[in-house]
Amino acid sequence: LVGQAAREKKQILLQNAPEDYVRVVSGLGETVPRNLCVTPFLFEDGVRGVLEIGTLATLGELELAYLGQAMNAVATAFEIARAQTLVLAQQEELRTSNEELQAQARALERSQEELRAQQGELQSANVELETQMVRVKESEERLRVQQEELEVTNDELKEKNRLLERQKVQMEAARGDLTVKAEELALASKVKSEFLANMSHELRTPLNSLLLLARSLRDNAEGTLTIEQVEAARVIFESGGDLLNLINEILDLSKVEAGRMELRLESVQVEDLSRTLVSQFDHMAQNQGLTFRVEGEAGAPGAVTTDPQRLGQVLKNLVGNALKFTEIGGVTVTFAAVPAGVDLSRSGLDPRQAWVVHVADTGIGIAVDKQKVIFEAFQQADSGDRRRYGGTGLGLSISRELARLLGGEIQLKSDPGRGSTFSLYLPLDGCAAGGAVAGTTEPALGIPTSKPTVPVVAGRSSAAAPLPAKSMVPTPAVEDDREMISETDHVILVVEDDARFARILAGHVRKRGFKSLVALSGEEGLDLARSFGPAGIVLDIHLPNMNGWAVLNALKQDVDTRHIPVHIVSSDDPTSEGLRIGAIGHASKPLQAEDIEQVLGRIEAASAQADKLVLVVEDDAAMRRETVRIIGNGNVKVQEVETGRDALAALRLRPYDLIVLDLGLPDMPGLDLLKQLAAEKVTLPPVIIYTVRELSQDDEATLRHYADSIILKDVRSQERLIDEVALFLHRVVSDLPEEKRRAIRRLHETDEPLRGRKVLIVEDDMRTMFAMARLLAEHGVNPLKAENGEKALAILESQQDIDLVLMDMMMPVLDGYEASRRIRERQRFATLPIIALTAKAMQEDREKCIDAGASDYLSKPVDPDRLISLMRVWLSR
Repeated sequence: LVGQAAREKKQILLQNAPEDYVRVVSGLGETVPRNLCVTPFLFEDGVRGVLEIGTLATLGELELAYLGQAMNAVATAFEIARAQTLVLAQQEELRTSNEELQAQARALERSQEELRAQQGELQSANVELETQMVRVKESEERLRVQQEELEVTNDELKEKNRLLERQKVQMEAARGDLTVKAEELALASKVKSEFLANMSHELRTPLNSLLLLARSLRDNAEGTLTIEQVEAARVIFESGGDLLNLINEILDLSKVEAGRMELRLESVQVEDLSRTLVSQFDHMAQNQGLTFRVEGEAGAPGAVTTDPQRLGQVLKNLVGNALKFTEIGGVTVTFAAVPAGVDLSRSGLDPRQAWVVHVADTGIGIAVDKQKVIFEAFQQADSGDRRRYGGTGLGLSISRELARLLGGEIQLKSDPGRGSTFSLYLPLDGCAAGGAVAGTTEPALGIPTSKPTVPVVAGRSSAAAPLPAKSMVPTPAVEDDREMISETDHVILVVEDDARFARILAGHVRKRGFKSLVALSGEEGLDLARSFGPAGIVLDIHLPNMNGWAVLNALKQDVDTRHIPVHIVSSDDPTSEGLRIGAIGHASKPLQAEDIEQVLGRIEAASAQADKLVLVVEDDAAMRRETVRIIGNGNVKVQEVETGRDALAALRLRPYDLIVLDLGLPDMPGLDLLKQLAAEKVTLPPVIIYTVRELSQDDEATLRHYADSIILKDVRSQERLIDEVALFLHRVVSDLPEEKRRAIRRLHETDEPLRGRKVLIVEDDMRTMFAMARLLAEHGVNPLKAENGEKALAILESQQDIDLVLMDMMMPVLDGYEASRRIRERQRFATLPIIALTAKAMQEDREKCIDAGASDYLSKPVDPDRLISLMRVWLSR
């Protein structure tokens, strides 16, 4: 009502107001007004307010008229009151302004007083300024004289500037020349590296034929040579081997200089390193009548972080040199902390963060004039026309470059006639290493490395933990039971380069009642396996020089060791490749105690003496009986089923050690049987596919996901089945019946798998072609020849029955890489075995060959035994 009256500027009368609207209260009671009158009051047509009146009686015309007149007076009074309020406010503002003006006037008076004081000071200053002007005039006169002197000096400076500009131009030209020379030097280094790699190929190619033919003459298989001629062939063969070592050393040096050598930093236990050196060199020293000692001084580090392969290569060169140039006395290797005051400015090492290995000998020593050049390539202490000691003079040069790569340096102290001491200084934590740090490498000397993270003790890395002062005696790097093994003992061989982990495995082997053998390298592992015939082998993959895959292949290709159960224990993830070769399992590091027990349990269960159960799935009754006869005897029991449904039921019920499966079953294809078992997650043993069915390439590729071996039934299939069953059941060949022994030996020890096979030799060097063809012909192979990749493709297209290709990778017209790719592009050659032969010895060459389509890889000069063995394997598949 109030808002409406103000908006319309009119009086509003409301009668019979609601009961709950408003109540009038007096001292004696209260009631509800019945009428409401809302009247706006205006001043100069502007609303100044609204008056609301409630009455008990009805308002008449008189009251309403009164209200209308009274509102004008109310509006006027309201406006007057508002104006008075504004006047009062303005008066207050005016009073405040007057006070401010008075304060400003007082401040002005003070400013005037200060100004008068300043004027007095200015007058004093003017007097002083006049005095100073007199002095300035005197100074100007002196400046004029100085300016004349400066002009003379400026003339001299201008002349010097002109000289400097000319020198700057000359320096820029010289810098440009230096840049060009640096680029030329880098290009020359690259060209040198490529030249050495190509020279490796050019040297290895004739060396390949030389070694092949010299070995053939040395072996004198036909008995047509005299003793003197055989001896001459032996000298030629051994000289070729020396030449090969020289080529390898030159390549090592070129890889370091070209920056192509990478580092793999790991924690290396110095005590394990000491034992490895003893095991490597003590026997050599004894043969020369020398002493060999490895010692640790007080304060020497217990563990260091470095690249074990490169460190091993340096120590091998230094110790080998020391033994070579020592005739009386001995060699001592000492691990020590770096004493204060040693000058390591060449490498920039902080002596407090470094360690040192001293290799001291009592040999011929090095003359003072030779000590500065002894580390250069092809330089030797014993040089000239009357040299008594062999060697290329590259070992120390390679060692110096590797020491730089590791972030350290080598220092020499020598007294001619009394001996020399080479000191290898390296950083404790490997952080100063100057090479690229990258993927996996393998220690050159079998130096044990600790795979886990280095622990921290008392806030300091244990990589710098002190090594107790003691002398290392010539004992094996890891003690085992090789001196206490009898014919009745059961033996487990551990092939592991980490000495600490090898000791742990050996301890678990002994707890299970076995005798233990420990090898820190693949070569030693093979020797122990052939010498002792262990009941099982625990095999690491990353071994020095000869890796675990090569060891596994060698074990399974040798009829005397292929029955031994081999369980892989490696930091790599499990793959099916090991199982196909013949391993019984693959465990990934790190291993807990229960994992180790499980590995040893599997080896026990797979040993040749354990009972074996084989499931034969074959619908043809006669073929099934023959298969059972071939594979069953002694501790091998065979269960027969003729349908896929029966095979499913048998495999769900109990585990088997081997499955021999025909694909043509009456109720379901054999492949579907395998897929269903895989879908049900039934644990499958090794599976041998034994079938008459011709397989397409797609079928064979699919079967490889489930089966470990595929044998097509033909005239040779029974021999292969006997061989594969013996492999997967780990049967000792000598314990088999005579018929089966002969079958296996025909496959592995004779040329039967090679006779009549067509092998294409792709080689541009005619000398190597002749030697290879002669070697293959001696083993009953029919060799075909192609001078380059294009001719090889043409021969493959024209002759459909070629069984294997030996492919040289470096050829004119079309090289082996591209030729292999084109062969693999043709569907019918998808499974044709291609063995790559390359004289390039860089680390990445094998991967490059495999990526191009090669099935396997051999480096030149080719080892005839390895080549023939590899061909047997691929031609038997």
